[in-house]
Amino acid sequence: MEQLLSHFFDFFGMPSIGLPAVFFSAFISATLLPVGSEPILFGYVSINPHLYWVAIMVATIGNTLGGMLDWLLGLISRNSFESLKGPTNSRMQRWLAERGPKMLLLSWLPGFGDPLCVAAGWLRLPWLPCLGYMFVGKLLRYLTMTWLLTLVPNSVWHQLGHWLHLI
Repeated sequence: MEQLLSHFFDFFGMPSIGLPAVFFSAFISATLLPVGSEPILFGYVSINPHLYWVAIMVATIGNTLGGMLDWLLGLISRNSFESLKGPTNSRMQRWLAERGPKMLLLSWLPGFGDPLCVAAGWLRLPWLPCLGYMFVGKLLRYLTMTWLLTLVPNSVWHQLGHWLHLI
């Protein structure tokens, strides 16, 4: 995965470190591609602790925009589907529609959050509340994950790095 991100940054002529890397890794991880942005964010914050809040906000904005891309893809696919098949109203759709944009507070959950964003677009939930709830959920996720990773002693990270080089 590291090699894939390296090629991505090289293709666009961007640095593979710094805030652009934090933004794009967060954006990509919010789509249906299985990429985690927490290691890049944590690495950046570890090297630049004075930019902790800036990095958290950049990651949150990137991840939220990626989630809104999922929302847009859901909206587009619904419009395409309805032009072919006509409107549908399944029990699951009604359940999600009743809960509305607040469900996007869970958009940060691995394996569940990305399809949830697509479903919100599919259900034509209003984009502004979806954006707001998605932003809050993803912000809380980055704050929690980064804080938890900072609690791990540096010796553990060094030992893990040493162990990974031996494999």
